[in-house]
Amino acid sequence: MTKRKILIVDDEVTITRMLKLNLEETGEYEVRTESEGLKTINAALEFRPDLILLDIMMPDMNGSEVSEKLYNNNELKDIKIVFLTAALNMQETGIKSDMETESIVIGKPVKFDKLIECIEEQLS
Repeated sequence: MTKRKILIVDDEVTITRMLKLNLEETGEYEVRTESEGLKTINAALEFRPDLILLDIMMPDMNGSEVSEKLYNNNELKDIKIVFLTAALNMQETGIKSDMETESIVIGKPVKFDKLIECIEEQLS
């Protein structure tokens, strides 16, 4: 059975480590992590994930900017993206309402069963 690939992008290393361990423990996913928004495009080109869990608020480049760069790259534009955020409202997320793709946003901290449900829904 081929494992589905997930790239986790979050500047909080403890979050990426925890999510990676929990996702890999299911036996269903191959997971890589990145802690800088600026490095996400190269990481995605190298790893070719099926889905990206993308933090919205990062110091170098916010998740909305990263997703726009992914969407504008012909090789990466079809990768599913699920945003993770501790923001309280959509204005704080910085996600553009005119984006051509529907944005899935999950609040942090996230319950693992809800995250798995969301991942499975996006990959089906």
